[in-house]
Amino acid sequence: MNILPLSGWIIIIAVISVVLRKYVPEYSMMINIAASIIVLSVILYEFLPAVNQIKNLLYNTKISHDYIIILFKSLGICFITQFASDSCSDAGENSLSSKVELAGKVAIIITALPLFEKVTNIALNLIGG
Repeated sequence: MNILPLSGWIIIIAVISVVLRKYVPEYSMMINIAASIIVLSVILYEFLPAVNQIKNLLYNTKISHDYIIILFKSLGICFITQFASDSCSDAGENSLSSKVELAGKVAIIITALPLFEKVTNIALNLIGG
């Protein structure tokens, strides 16, 4: 991924957004969200080969597929939560931003519950309980 052109476009969009914010704040926010989605899409497109390589490495280590699925679901929840939280913060809705972050944390805990259950069972078997 060539970060220079991407950074240049982001700076240009930021300048346009700041100028528009003075006159039409609604358009400024829409431009920010649209630009964020486009940048996120570019990043994900560039990151897919790395995800495939990570999957191959994890599959070759004979780690349970359940753990790998939990890992990738949690990673996805983190990215989506951060994007939503940043969008709320940019819109000036800091209380909504914190609620989105809380929802993301709860979603990760719920996603990881099967893993916690397995770890607890292993610990109980080691203790003899």
